[in-house]
This record gives sequence, structure tokens and C-alpha cells, in this order.
Amino acid sequence: MKLGDTPLVEYTRDRLHRETLRRFGRYELTTAYTPAGQLQSQHLNSLLSDRDYTWNDNGELIRISSPRQTRSYSYSTTGRLTSVHTTAANLDIRIPYATDPAGNRLPDPELHPDSTLSMWPDNRIARDAHYLYRYDRHGRLTEKTDLIPEGVIRTDDERTHRYHYDSQHRLVHYTRTQYAEPLVESRYLYDPLGRRVAKRVWRRERDLTGWMSLSRKPQVTWYGWDGDRLTTIQNDRSRIQTIYQPGSFTPLIRVETATGEQAKTQRRSLADTLQQSGGEDGGSVVFPPVLVQMLDRLESEILADRVSEESRRWLASCGLTVKQMQNQMDPVYTPARKIHLYHCDHRGLPLALISTEGATAWCAEYDEWGNLLNEENPHQLQQLIRLPGQQYDEESGLYYNRHRYYDPLQGRYITQDPIGLKGGWNFYQYPLNPISNIDPLGLETLKCIKPLHSMGGTGERSGPDIWGNPFYHQYLCVPDGKGDYTCGGQDQRGESKGDGLWGPGKASNDTKEAAGRCDLVETDNSCVENCLKGKFKEVRPRYSVLPDIFTPINLGLFKNCQDWSNDSLETCKMKCSGNNIGRFIRFVFTGVM
Repeated sequence: MKLGDTPLVEYTRDRLHRETLRRFGRYELTTAYTPAGQLQSQHLNSLLSDRDYTWNDNGELIRISSPRQTRSYSYSTTGRLTSVHTTAANLDIRIPYATDPAGNRLPDPELHPDSTLSMWPDNRIARDAHYLYRYDRHGRLTEKTDLIPEGVIRTDDERTHRYHYDSQHRLVHYTRTQYAEPLVESRYLYDPLGRRVAKRVWRRERDLTGWMSLSRKPQVTWYGWDGDRLTTIQNDRSRIQTIYQPGSFTPLIRVETATGEQAKTQRRSLADTLQQSGGEDGGSVVFPPVLVQMLDRLESEILADRVSEESRRWLASCGLTVKQMQNQMDPVYTPARKIHLYHCDHRGLPLALISTEGATAWCAEYDEWGNLLNEENPHQLQQLIRLPGQQYDEESGLYYNRHRYYDPLQGRYITQDPIGLKGGWNFYQYPLNPISNIDPLGLETLKCIKPLHSMGGTGERSGPDIWGNPFYHQYLCVPDGKGDYTCGGQDQRGESKGDGLWGPGKASNDTKEAAGRCDLVETDNSCVENCLKGKFKEVRPRYSVLPDIFTPINLGLFKNCQDWSNDSLETCKMKCSGNNIGRFIRFVFTGVM
């Protein structure tokens, strides 16, 4: 990667095109992998930042070791994170995560042995150790109030957070009050694609009379996007631009430019310069649009030092040279910029900002759910990126996550899935194993079912709508990057009576909205999603009503809709985890690579 003609980041890759070495100035990061393709270690030329990873036979990350501390992880039989054990010098602590069957946080049984709570109705957490929560009829969090423990004298000093939404369930207004007086107020604006493009924040301050009230002038922040990735944050002090690793939400380079430096980059175009002094008496003149276009093209060629022969001939016909035109151009000012490299963990969570001199300009420590535990920021840098796809809002304590807002204290979203109520059993959940999984868009991969179109029916299946009835059509849906889903599955050609048994197959025509039920099968994983999108475009195998248990008969060449979706999902998950041996074995038995 280059900035102009100057190399900025250099990479070394192995035969599988995996990154093994990254250089940024004096910074060097060496990465190693296990035989199964899992991340094994990340070693820096700064020993204190080295990290080694240990995995179990289920592919779960069970230990992260560094010179400063070691964190060990325990999981349930369903792969849910149940506890974190941290050991370091003078530190040995275990933090349990008790949840109900849907993954909602429950009171810690060690701290609350008398609690009889076993589940939260409708997945709506009403209280925890710090707050009381209220929801509206759409399941959106509308109020959060400080919890006053029993036996403590109330002084009416509880802080109350209130959340207001628009008709599309987007957070548009937030307030925090104490003693019935506002402390903070903020409003949020979105573009037609639902991306947040601006926010205004008013904070409590003392006016000239000594009275405390909200500021009259808000602090305004503007946001710029590249698809679903937030690339620009700008306010009255600076503009911060983020360059991401290709095809991911992991930040790579941070570029900060002060507002005063940006103002110096303003310059007149060559056409404007000539028009302002092109009159016979030194006054202004208006050029025809065609001439303005020709001058703009010439200017871009001069700035790129690649003047075409066509432009040279045109100038010569006018009795001019490239040098003469170059002398008429306003000088180009290169603003002073602060450039830092993001040093991230295995998920893409920033751990440090590294300067070109190799110095650590900012660093932080987080818990497994993205809560900030410790921060060192001697240069007062504004680093708001948290887990992939998340931006920290200081005024509310929430993380903006493209389609929803994430509460790191609860490890879940404050609103339900924005694309409907069929996105899984728990509509608020963030990945229940945040050590290995991420959710940069607040969406996920779904496995959907509906009645067979050849047999009809309502609900989830043809015939009795009960568990165990095998007559249903099954397919997969993944986020399309535009706030919706794209789906794919296997279907029979349907041109003759025998097509349903051994006939040609074809891609099914499915949508998430038409499903009888959709279940979460993979949290937002761009690798799995892109793999499945590729499979949606592939030619389908021949169709057979016989399920996969008859593979020795159909040789893996015939698939019904359930087999195709199951095999495609498992193959993509193996591919993205680096389990190529498992993919080969699966290919031998199922015919799907």
C-alpha cells in the first residue's frame, strides 16, 4: 500500500496467500497459523504486544496468552461463552456469564444465589446489576434508569436515559437527565440507505449568568461511507479517515487532518484562474462549457504529470506550452496529516495506534464484549472504532452498528432485527461467542423453511405444521450489503413427472419475507456470506428427493433442497475456518467442495 509514491504498508504472504508479515515504518507484525488454518500467534517487534492463541478440537478459542496476562475461555455444549478466567501479576479472576436458553444475561448465581430467574419473557431484560429497562410495543428499548439497591435511601438522583425512534426503528433522539434536568441530548440523521450521516450533541454547561443548562450550539459530527463501511468522521476540529483491510471491517490505516489544514487545500481550478483574469482589461470572462471541460482535463493531466499528445497539440495550436499553463495554476498544498496504523486483535478490535516511527500513540484494553477497561491516550487521539462495524457514541455509551445500536454492558442490541422478526429466536442477540464471531452489520446468515411449492400449505411445512414433518423447502439467506437479504437454494426443474426423483436441478426463487421461519445459523461473517453468494450463482446438481443418507446410491451427484443448503453452509464454514482436510472428506462423501 502506498501514499502517493511512498510505500506505507508492506506485506509478505505464504503460498496460501495468508499474511505472514506486515511492515509499517519500524513496526513489524509476524503472523503464524496452525495446520488447520487457525490463527496461532501475532508477534510484534514490541514483546509486550505479542499474542498466542490456543484452540480446542471443536475449533473454539480457549486461550489468549501475552506477556502481560492470559485469558482462558469456557463454553457451553452449544458453543456459548460461559466464563473468562484472567491471570496476570497479582491478578487471578474468573468472570462467569450466566444466560437463559436464548442467550439473555441472567443474574450471576455466585453474586445472587437467591435469584430464581431462569429466563426473560420475550427476550426483554427488565433489570440487571446497574439499570432498570423499559421497552415499547415494538420491543425497542425506550428507557434505562439507574438501579437503586434495596435498603439504600433514595435521593432522586437517578440518571435516566431515554431513546426515541422513527417509523423505521432507527434511533433518532437520545436524552440523559438527572433531577429532572437534562445532562445530554443528541439527535441522529440518516441517508435513504439507512446509514447515519450526522449527529448533533448538546451538553450541559454553565452560561454567563452561572446557570447550568444545555449548550445552545450543538457539537455536529458528519459521517462519510463506502458502502456499509464508515470511512470518514468530520467535525469542526478535524477529519478522520479510515482505510480498511480489503473485503473486511478491520481498520488498517487512520488519517487525521486538522480543519485548518483542510482549509489550506482550497484552490482555484485552472479554468477559474483564466476566467477571472482573461478579459482584455484584466477583468473576468466566461468560457463556454466545452473549453472549461478541456481545461479541467488538461489540469488533471498536468497534476498527474501525464499530459497527452492530444492536449499538447491543442496547446501548440493556441501558441501555448504546458509550462506556461502550469505557471497559471494555483499551487497544490499538501496538508499536514497524522497517519497511524491500527494494530488489531484476531477479531478486528483496535488494540493500539502505531505511528510511522513505530511508537504507540494510543492503546486500550477491552473485555470480550467490547467494553473499554483501560486506555492510554497521551496525544488525545479520538479513536472511536470498537468491534468490527461499531462506532462508540460517548454521549450515550452505545456503539452504532450500521443497522442497530449495540449496548456493550449487556452484550446485545437495544432493538430487534431491523429486517423482521424471523431473523432467529433471539432478536436482540449479538454473537453468543464474541471471542471468535463478529457482527459488523447487525445482520446474520439464516436458514429458512417454508411449505413445498408442489404440495402447498401454510406456515412452515406442507401438511401438519409440526416438528418432525419432513415436507418443507429449505434454503439460505445472507445479507446483501444494502440492509436486506439475498437468498439461494436448490429446486427441481419441474418439466416432467420424474424430475422430482432423479431430474435436473435448478436454483430456487426464494426470499426471506416468504419464509415460514428463519433461524440464525451464522453471525455476520463476510467470508461465509461471500462463499454462499458464490454458491447461489453456481449450477445446481441434479435433483433427488432422496436425502443425504442415500449418498452411496446417488454418489453425491443428486441433492434435494435440504441437503444442498446444509452441505453448502457446512462447506463454506469449513473453507473460512481453513479446514481444507474437512472439506476434502466432505467432498468425498457429499460431492460438495
